Amino acid sequence: MRDRDVRESVWRWLEVDHAGDNDTLMLNELGILNGATRIDIAVINGQIEGYELKSERDTLERLPAQRDLYNKVLDRISLVVAENHRDAAEEIIPDWWGLAIASNSPGGVLVTRVRMPEMNPGLDAATLASLLWRDEALAVLERYGAARGVRSKPREALYERLAVALDLDMVRAEVRSALKARAGWRVDRRSQQCGG
Repeated sequence: MRDRDVRESVWRWLEVDHAGDNDTLMLNELGILNGATRIDIAVINGQIEGYELKSERDTLERLPAQRDLYNKVLDRISLVVAENHRDAAEEIIPDWWGLAIASNSPGGVLVTRVRMPEMNPGLDAATLASLLWRDEALAVLERYGAARGVRSKPREALYERLAVALDLDMVRAEVRSALKARAGWRVDRRSQQCGG
């Protein structure tokens, strides 16, 4: 079982789950904290849900660092692991993460949910804002009359200002809106609106 087999299986499952939903964007490899890490699959609609995939050939070495960053920006998170990683993975991820097991079956990789994800209790507004490009962050600050003094500052200053000027739900909504509306987004065959 390879990573791409697990990814294809999860994509098929998500495409069925979100078929006909014009407000859902599914992306491969969403960069987090300006590329410090990437979540394997992101589903963006009324929330940002991430899916981290670990096939039989993967290790869990990077999972603790990934967990700590994902916990700052993703509304819901699910880990999809091969059976050989299940016990170790359960020791690493919080109880509110979803968990699914990927196993070989005659028709390919079968993904079985073990636990549904719950809402993230610890989002960080400034880290979440870092999903925005600099010009997007500045545009949001301009709309809310909060750009004074940071227009020429580095993007990190804009993210910090957003975290102070807007409440967390407003930051969440602005980030989702920007990601879904983004022109020039890296598009591949699996970056799509789920309009069916």
